[in-house]
Amino acid sequence: MAHVIAITNQKGGVGKTTTSINVAYFLAKAGKKTLLVDFDPQGNASSGLGIDKTKLEATMTEVITGQAELASVIIPTEHKNLSIAPTTSALANTEVELAQAEKRFSRLKGAIDSVADGYDFVIIDSPPSLSLLTVNGLIAAKYVLLPVQAEFYALEGLGQLLETMKLVRKAMNTGLELLGVLPTMLDSRTTLSSQVHEEIKRHFPGKVFESTIPRNIRLAEAPSHGVPIGVYDKFSKGSRAYKALAKEVMTRTEGKAV
Repeated sequence: MAHVIAITNQKGGVGKTTTSINVAYFLAKAGKKTLLVDFDPQGNASSGLGIDKTKLEATMTEVITGQAELASVIIPTEHKNLSIAPTTSALANTEVELAQAEKRFSRLKGAIDSVADGYDFVIIDSPPSLSLLTVNGLIAAKYVLLPVQAEFYALEGLGQLLETMKLVRKAMNTGLELLGVLPTMLDSRTTLSSQVHEEIKRHFPGKVFESTIPRNIRLAEAPSHGVPIGVYDKFSKGSRAYKALAKEVMTRTEGKAV
C-alpha cells in the first residue's frame, strides 16, 4: 500500500507544484514506485512533466466524475518508476457537479485506493484553494506536506487550512497527519527570509523539514522544459534541496504502517 501525501496550501505561488513534481521525481529516482496525481485544475504538474494535454483522452476530470477508472488515465513518464495521472482545466468545472454528487468528499480516495497497491508513494498536487477538490485530497491522503513561502505574510491564512485539516481528521480521515512544513523560496541573503524561517519553526515545533528550498532560477526554468529539476540541472541548488527533501520524506514515512 502506498504512502499517500497531499501537497497543499490554499495560497498560490508557494512552490506547491514545483514541490510535487520534484519530490515525486526524486522518490522515483530513489527506487520508489511513485504516482503523481495532478489534482490542480491549472494542470501545471502535467505540463511540468512534459505531458501534451491536447492529446489526452481521459484525465482526473473523468476519474472524479466517475466516467473513467484511475488506472486507465495513468501515464508512465520518461523517468523510471514515475507515473502521472494528468489533468486539464476541465477539472475546475467538476466542482459544481461534485457539490450535488454522492460520496462527493471521497471520490479521490476511492480512486487512489483502487491503485495504491501498485505504488510506494502517491503524491497529490492539490489546488491553491480550500475547495471541494482540496478536501478530496485531504481525505485521500495519510499525510500533508505543507510548503510555506519565506515571505512576510507566509503564515496568514494557514489557520484556515489547519482548521480544515482538523475537521477532516475528526469527521472523515482520523489518520491524517502533518508530515512536515517546507520553507520555500528562501533567500539566505535576506534577514526577512531567516526571520520568517524562525517564525515557521516556532509555529510548527518539530514539524519543519531540515531541507529548505532556495530561490533558484534553474528551478523556475525547469517546468517550461517539461522536466524535473534533477534532469534540467542536477547540480543546481534547487536540485540538491529537493533530493534532500525526498530523503527526509522517506525517513519520516518509513516504518509507519499504511
